[in-house]
Formats: sequence, structure tokens, C-alpha cells
Amino acid sequence: MWFEQVLFFIAGLGALAGALGVVLLRNPFYSVLALVGHLIALALLFLLLHAEFLAAGQVVVYAGAVMVLYIFVVAYIGGSDEPLRPEGGLVNAFAPLFAAAIGIELCIAFLGSGLKALDTQGADLPGGFGEPASIGQLLLTDYLVAFEAASYLLLIAAVGAVVLARRRRGLEDMAAVAPRSEPPPAAPEETLEVRV
Repeated sequence: MWFEQVLFFIAGLGALAGALGVVLLRNPFYSVLALVGHLIALALLFLLLHAEFLAAGQVVVYAGAVMVLYIFVVAYIGGSDEPLRPEGGLVNAFAPLFAAAIGIELCIAFLGSGLKALDTQGADLPGGFGEPASIGQLLLTDYLVAFEAASYLLLIAAVGAVVLARRRRGLEDMAAVAPRSEPPPAAPEETLEVRV
């Protein structure tokens, strides 16, 4: 029992550290790696909830395939030298205040509902909880709209990344082809010196 509690706090701190790394790191590549760490910590939390199939799906699908796609897009688009957001402005001034207000609201909600469940063992799990058949049944009946909406969002994100990358590459190609107004400087003459 104590091992599960220690593992819960380690996974929880790992999930929080990964989420903060995604937001605070300026290099997009490191931000994606922080997201991988966050997703692996969430998989540990799924294991503690006896949802082994969801934990395996979290690691294989999200921390594996989707993160490889994100890393590919970051490497293809580049832009690690460019700032992620412009300096100054109202958004940068009010963003920390907005984040603090949401954090305080979430803490109040979690503490208000979570303190009641401190001395309980949790909900009784029905037979077949977390098995692939029951998850597939729920995804294709009760949660079909949310499941399809998530797949469309991933598709739109992938298409948008390709469009942005092509547009950016097109601008770079146009700058390379653009005619110059002045002729290029002549190369300096080279002289050969022969010593006998």
C-alpha cells in the first residue's frame, strides 16, 4: 500500500514537472520531450488506477507515435532560434495573472471534492474494467462523438503543420530566387608565387 502511495506522488510530480516544462521551455524540441515525460507519468497514474490497457495505449500511441510526429514537425519546421511569442503586449502582461487565477480555482475544486475521499478505498471496480472489449464498447457507443472529434483534431493539426511548413519553405525559396539589384562583388584575383 505504501509503495502505491509513493509511486502516486512520484508520478504526480513527474506529470506536473512535464506539464510545466511544456509551457516554460523555449526550445520546441525540449518542450516536446517534456510532453513525452508528462505522458509517461500519466501512464503510471493509469496503472495505479488499474487501467492497464489505457496505460499501454498512452505509452504506445501518445508517447510513441504522436510524439514522433511532433518531433518530426519541429525538426521539419525548425524555428528554435525564433521566439515563440512576441515580446511585450497585453497578453504577456495578463497571462501570469490568468494562469494564477485558474490555478487557484482548480486547487479549490480539487480540495473541495478530494478531501471527502481521503479515508475511502475508492470505487468498486466492475468485472472487466479496463479491458480492451469494454473500452472499445464505450468508445464506439457512448463516447463516439468525442472519439471522432479527437481524431479530426489530430488530422487538422497534422495538415496545418504541413501547410505552415510549405508556406515557410516557399518564402525561403522566393528569397533565394529573388533578383539582386546590384551585381555580386567580383572575386579578388589570385596570384601565384613560384620560389626556386
